Amino acid sequence: MTFPSLFLFKMIYSPITHPLSLIVDGNLEDHWNTCPKVSSVLSLIRVNSSDDDVAPLRVCPGKRFQVADLLAHLQAAPVSTNDVLLKPYLASWDELIKFLEALGPMVGLISQEIESKTDIIRDLAQNAEKEAEKRMKDKQRILLFGYTSIRSMIKWELENGLVDFHKQTNSGCRTLLRLHRALLWLQNFLQELGKDASEGEHLRRPSDLCKETYQRTLAHHHNWWVRKAAELAFLAMPERPYFYQLVCVETQSEAAVVLNRVVRAIGEVYERNEVALQEHGMLDLP
Repeated sequence: MTFPSLFLFKMIYSPITHPLSLIVDGNLEDHWNTCPKVSSVLSLIRVNSSDDDVAPLRVCPGKRFQVADLLAHLQAAPVSTNDVLLKPYLASWDELIKFLEALGPMVGLISQEIESKTDIIRDLAQNAEKEAEKRMKDKQRILLFGYTSIRSMIKWELENGLVDFHKQTNSGCRTLLRLHRALLWLQNFLQELGKDASEGEHLRRPSDLCKETYQRTLAHHHNWWVRKAAELAFLAMPERPYFYQLVCVETQSEAAVVLNRVVRAIGEVYERNEVALQEHGMLDLP
């Protein structure tokens, strides 16, 4: 068996630590430990929004992923004119992780690496809060603690020397950048999934859309082996009817309305984080 063939064989049948679980990070070296989460769950029957094409978002009985919860967290994240609250941002990722896990074991492996990133930021926030409580007697001052929003986290970590611009660290800023890149891929994928077919053409397969959106976003940050592992995983992606069930709709036109709302909400969060990272020269953290 040749080396490439042996690699792909091991990638499919070996334990979870194979390259597919490292797609978000883009290398084959770091595999993060997980930590306890701070739960933040919204139980909604519908989400009211200022969108022009408001559609009721139903809770799908028996499903872990709920698009209504995802949209609620995304819409709760933007704060002020240019910032993003950390807790609803991470809660949005919790729902996106459930979405990926629902697509099957191969695609679900990607979610494990994403989840490890959200756990890193939560762990940093919990440790920083405990340290702040030890040092500060004025309880009101604790509200200024660094891991409240994206911008406060960036400021906190820069002031405390936690960000290294030359080598890999476990900083929240570096971890945020990996999540930020993955969010662009998912936004692109959901946007393409919500498009209707051109006249005289059939709707394109989700696996093809996922591969193409990956190639124009996340793939730029990955080496050859990780790119091939990701593209192999996308081949196992379900067909469109499964996605309709996942977001509790019955037709492509209904799916388009729901997905477009999610895409717009993701876009608002993504753009704010993009500007914050860019302002501090963090779009290329190692």
